Amino acid sequence: MAYVNRTNTESGVNLLALRSHNAALVLDLLRTAGEGGISRLELAERTGLTPQAVSKITARLRADGLAAEAGRRASTGGKPRTVLRLVPEAGHAVGLHLDRDEVTVVLCDLTGAVVAERRVPLDLGAGAEAVVESAAREVEALLTGAGVSVLGVGVALPGPLDHVRGVLHRVTGFPEWDGFPLRDALAGRLGVPVVVDKDTNAAALGIAVVGSGSGSGSGIGTTGDGPFGPLESFAYLHLGTGLGAGLVIGGGVHRGARTGAGEFGHQVIQLDGPPCGCGNRGCVEALCLAAVDRGAVGEAARVLGVGAANLVGLLDIDLVLLGGRTVAAHQEAFVRGVGAVLEERARLEGVDDGAVPVRVAPGGARGVAEGAAQLLLAPLFGRGEG
Repeated sequence: MAYVNRTNTESGVNLLALRSHNAALVLDLLRTAGEGGISRLELAERTGLTPQAVSKITARLRADGLAAEAGRRASTGGKPRTVLRLVPEAGHAVGLHLDRDEVTVVLCDLTGAVVAERRVPLDLGAGAEAVVESAAREVEALLTGAGVSVLGVGVALPGPLDHVRGVLHRVTGFPEWDGFPLRDALAGRLGVPVVVDKDTNAAALGIAVVGSGSGSGSGIGTTGDGPFGPLESFAYLHLGTGLGAGLVIGGGVHRGARTGAGEFGHQVIQLDGPPCGCGNRGCVEALCLAAVDRGAVGEAARVLGVGAANLVGLLDIDLVLLGGRTVAAHQEAFVRGVGAVLEERARLEGVDDGAVPVRVAPGGARGVAEGAAQLLLAPLFGRGEG
């Protein structure tokens, strides 16, 4: 296709062909080093590889256009060391967020930075073929004239779904999607690789890989080597037109044996509660959204807190992050309400170090789309399977 640049040393092909664990380690260190770069000796020290192995890997990365010299750095007792940096523009990934009523498309470079973005209305109930065509047109419009090498498209949307095969199940409120092979349909339409995952998993992956952004005002550091240390386990709770969770355990996204983990919104907390679109009654999602519709945001926050407390008690996670457009419209109320429930639970259980903290997730309105791009990018750096 015209927008996939095959003349730039075939960097897209080379990126997709990278399967070496050692190369992924080196690439990830180049990424986290930023523009300042990192020397080959430092790469050897931090990876445990021999200097010779590092030299071979970095030579290949430079030949592929993925790494470049970033100057020289003084050393102790020897000649200045050449430092290397990642070349962000050597490859790009598209992140596509299909929400129930809008589509967001972003183009990200190798660092995950957004270089282009589009957002338009969408009706997820318009039919699979119509939605695929609309999404494909938005991707093409985003890439027209960009002249970049594209790894592929990561797609995030409400679940449940089969992440491995890219097939949707009965999306709550849209049963007509059941069994639709979204990955293959979109890949056939665009002619590039496609990876499909739940919106909550994609957002959680983006946070786990890129970090929470210490400058976002969220009060938390990055998941890498930020000032607050690594975050090995957290839950991302997404409340928008629906409710779901993305779980990061041991530093990686937990999808479950059948990629069904994180169907958080459909835990029943009131047996005689209102009916939910999933067929049950008294689900957290139904109770939360009903309270929001009544303007009872404080009640919605407490309901969400009850579900979050169940999750914390079950998984013993380090942090709860809140996202989605409904949370974005009432950030302080949701953080306060969910936090109060977790604090009460911690008090009753006699937890010595206090309640699990609650924060607003980084990324804002395009956090899911950025995470979707990481479905393609993260495996290149050994940070997760796409």
